[in-house]
Amino acid sequence: MSLQEGIMSAMKVAMKEKNTTALTALRAVKSAILLAQTESGAKEELTEEQELKILQKQVKQRKDSATVYLEQGRKDLAEPELAEAEIISQFLPEAMSEEDIAKVVVETIQKTGAEGMKDMGKVMGIVSQALAGKADGKTISNIVKAKLS
Repeated sequence: MSLQEGIMSAMKVAMKEKNTTALTALRAVKSAILLAQTESGAKEELTEEQELKILQKQVKQRKDSATVYLEQGRKDLAEPELAEAEIISQFLPEAMSEEDIAKVVVETIQKTGAEGMKDMGKVMGIVSQALAGKADGKTISNIVKAKLS
């Protein structure tokens, strides 16, 4: 089952259960996917990697919003954002642990012969591509910085 089919079936369940939080989150994801399809100007399906990037972006937006709301003392606004992020995260593959990410980073540094922060871009590009959909870019960046410095 494709991601879009999974989202549609989850939307149907959310409608039957009258779960407005889930419905809002799923509609936003569906909208983002349709928007990405029309931007490319093609009638074809998005690749799995593109779909994962859209989902990650949706989760990140909600977590960032929740962080801002919590900083401003608006827990009432942060809770729905975090709930939506959790619902969208169900469609993402299992995230890798920091230890596993560190292993991939160390292997990449050894393969590329990277030395110091000047090679961070090269290492980040390779690792980000290898771990697309499995790890957060910010986490990867922090680990690469730690290993190269």
